[in-house]
Formats: sequence, structure tokens, C-alpha cells
Amino acid sequence: MPGVSREQIDRAKQVDILDYILKHEPDNVKRIGSAYYLKDHDSLAISNGLWIWRSHDIGGRNVVDYLIKVRGYSFVDAVRHLADDGNQCAYTPKVKQPPKSKQPFLLPPCNCDNERVIAYLQGRGIATPLILDCIERGSIYESAKWHNCVFVGRDDTGNARYATLRGTGVDFKRDAEGSDKQFGFTLPPGDLHSDTVAVFESPVDALSHQTLYPGFGGWRLSLGCTSLTALTNFLERHSEVKTAVVCTDNDKAGNAAAERIANLPDISATRFLPSAGKDWNDALLSAISERKPSLIERLESAKTTAAELNSVNKHACTYQKSKAVERG
Repeated sequence: MPGVSREQIDRAKQVDILDYILKHEPDNVKRIGSAYYLKDHDSLAISNGLWIWRSHDIGGRNVVDYLIKVRGYSFVDAVRHLADDGNQCAYTPKVKQPPKSKQPFLLPPCNCDNERVIAYLQGRGIATPLILDCIERGSIYESAKWHNCVFVGRDDTGNARYATLRGTGVDFKRDAEGSDKQFGFTLPPGDLHSDTVAVFESPVDALSHQTLYPGFGGWRLSLGCTSLTALTNFLERHSEVKTAVVCTDNDKAGNAAAERIANLPDISATRFLPSAGKDWNDALLSAISERKPSLIERLESAKTTAAELNSVNKHACTYQKSKAVERG
């Protein structure tokens, strides 16, 4: 390779991504749970020796890829940068640590009320009766410390096995420690023997779909991203389900997940794309905006109403004065 040697390339690819970030971008990183996030690209997460930039649907294992795809380096410049003598400390081989024991699953403590969660979901366009029903069933609640919206996945006995958190005032997303992704957030149908399941990437998308299509008679299941773990476990537990309506996002990752679902055995899959935007919450908010008059229209309507009231008041005032003159 012109400009760099094979030894330099091999050494550059050994650099641990987190070691590099902590040394060269220490003020541009924040830790949330077990992962690290960049401040200038808050959808870029670093965890377990990997980095993934969710908003761009790219990621990698080594720093060379990071420098090229995120920081705009050429391949040669990235390798030279990492092979520079000043970065030698980054090449110290890491001692492989024994795997951590899995943390026990515990739901975050609940808040005394759910006001912020209700306001957050209403702001996403979710129907209020649906929100209250989920709170009543214990599948949604507000956490005590950070007031996150907690979406709960339960097993067939009703025990909580999974929880994913969304910030109600900040852009925050993570699963609770010890969560079992086999048990995704689920919205049950009126008929629990339904043979159809609609599959979504997130709980908010499932709720958005139910708000848009309350007459749909099947299950709604959130995968918690694009892994099929929750779906395969659901199908094993619900042998009567033979049809999947695939409602994953209309993007590269969502379409790839749809193809994998279509290849699952013993189930018929139908793709159902959101009518607007990338996901079902986009579609819901678009539908709401189309039904509501614009701000300008509301202002013009208010002006017209005010003018009409003013005209009526003037007429009433003139009429009262004329009557007063007649009596005089």
C-alpha cells in the first residue's frame, strides 16, 4: 500500500476505539450506562470495542474506520495518524477480561405520578385513552429519578422481563440493566387468539400505529431495534400466529429486518410501510398535522371571529343608544 506499510496498517487496526476517544477526544464523550456517546454526534455510541453511528446506519470495530467514516480522514492519513509515535500508548495490547456476570433485571423505581410520561406521549401524538390503558396495565410508567418513560415487556405469567427507557425531556434511550430482549413491549389485541402480529422497531411506533389504526385486530410487538429475538420468542409462545405485518422503519436497517422476517419459516409476512416519513410516529404526526389547521389559518380565523364580535358589539351599542334617545 503506497504511503503506509503493512506493519503500520496492522498496528493501526489494533487500536481500541474507546482508548483512542478517551485520549484524543476526552471532552467530546459522555458515559450513559455501559456505553459512551459523542457530544458532537449524540447518536454515535461506543460499547464493547465497537462503535455505531445510528443516525447514519454505519459502524465498525477499529479506529481506522472511525477516522475515515466520521472524521473524514483518507485511509493513508488515518493509518499514519494512528501509527505516529505520539500514539504508541494506544497500541498496548489489552488484557482480555473475563466476561461480566449478567446483572439481575430490576425495573426502575416508579414515580408517584405519570404526568411527564403522559405529556411526552401526547406530544408524540399518541391517543390519551391508549396511554392511560397502558399505564393501567403496567406496560408504561414514569421512573422516579429521571422521569423517563419506561416501556415494559412481560412474559406469559405477567412478570416483567424487559424494559426500555426513553427520556421525556432529553434525547435519551437505553434498555434497563439485565433486560431480556426475548420479551418485547407488546400491545395485545381484543382477541388473544388472533393469528396476526404487527412488528415494529420501537414501542412508540407500535403506539402510533394503534392510534392510527385502532380497528386492527392483531398483536403489536416492538423488537427493541431490528433484532428478531423478541419476534422468534413470541412466535414460539404463540403457535396460532401465522401472519406477520412487518412495520419496521422505512430505511436500510428496517428494510433488512423486513427481509429477514420474510424468510422466517411457518409464517406469512406482509410489508406495511408508514404513509409518511421514516417510521410510524412520523406517519402519525403527519396525519395529525394534516387534520389540524395551520397556525396562520388559526390566526386568520381568530381575526375574523374578533372582527365579527366587534361588529356585533358596535351594532348592539348603536341600538342601545338609539333606544335611549327614544326614551329621552
